[in-house]
Amino acid sequence: MTRMLYLIITISFLDTFIQLPIITPYAKELGASNVLAGGIVAIYSLTNMIGNIIGGHWIDRFGRKRMLILGMSAVAVILLFYPLAATGGQLFVVRLVHGLAGGVLIPAAFAYVGDQTSEQNRGKAMALTGACIGIAAIFGPAIGGILAARSKIEYVFYLVAILFVPTILLALKMIKESFKATERNPVSLQHFIPLLKNKLLLQASLAAFALMVSNGTLSFALPIKVEDMGASSSTTGTLLSTFGIVALIVFLTPINKIYDRIAPVKLVVVGLTIIASVHILLNFAVTPAISYGLMTIYGFGFAFVFPSMNRMVSEVSSKVDRGKAYGIFYALFSLGAVVGSFLSGLAIEITGLPFSSSATIMLLIGLYILFTSKRKKTIAS
Repeated sequence: MTRMLYLIITISFLDTFIQLPIITPYAKELGASNVLAGGIVAIYSLTNMIGNIIGGHWIDRFGRKRMLILGMSAVAVILLFYPLAATGGQLFVVRLVHGLAGGVLIPAAFAYVGDQTSEQNRGKAMALTGACIGIAAIFGPAIGGILAARSKIEYVFYLVAILFVPTILLALKMIKESFKATERNPVSLQHFIPLLKNKLLLQASLAAFALMVSNGTLSFALPIKVEDMGASSSTTGTLLSTFGIVALIVFLTPINKIYDRIAPVKLVVVGLTIIASVHILLNFAVTPAISYGLMTIYGFGFAFVFPSMNRMVSEVSSKVDRGKAYGIFYALFSLGAVVGSFLSGLAIEITGLPFSSSATIMLLIGLYILFTSKRKKTIAS
């Protein structure tokens, strides 16, 4: 059952990553202006936030399996509307609805994993979810780019929709509800209030925001940096793959024992500090070789942060409110992706250093998490 959940997470994130290299060209092909094309890219993350919050409550109210199947089915159907879009405006609407549906899917999958794993093994389980996302991040953009290069963009959407069909059928057969109807009676919207006040959930959500600010900055600024170095555009893809491969090595080898041996808050702070340092140095990198070295280090930082922050969410929540907790967490995750690229563009205009804004945000959030975690220990003692 847990392996089936890992497959669902891989396909769900493949849906996101495979579209990264094609959405802007597809929007322009349909006649969208630069402003509308930017809106088409951003609207998915913005409505994904809404889906995360609303879906989080539904996951607790109606059960994990029902919402997981509903989310996958909705996304599979919506994907079929992408090739039917005839204008940029129509594509905007499709992306809007897609974001809402995807917002239900991801928190449901992670709530399931949290329900199914014990506290002793949760760190390793979250590392394996990170590996699923890493696989999607490595292969998704490559597949999307290859199909787009062959002028078959519509095949991208058909491919992912087709992949969802057997996944849904397998999920119906293999996955059992982890949060039964008899356990769901205490579920209430009021459970959002203590979650929003919970410091550990706030720390995890801010870490998610910082991590996606970092990724949003990379997606915007790294191609510009590569061009300034005089390297080809393919270098950008291999640089991004480098950090993904390093993270996969950490997730899938005995190194992943660190997630169950070291407190997740410590790993998050160390990881954010590593990533912030890499961003600072990327501003001054002058050769692709230096950039490859930095992205290798970035991979370790990413690997430390991702499973650890997910583990924090799982530990701070119970079955009654775990869907809401992951809804809040992934809402900040989605917001970071939007903020990262915007602030990076602003940083170029003001300082000429595109990675400075993301480095500052990560260092500030890392310091906040460190300060609040130590303060909590002092109060407790």
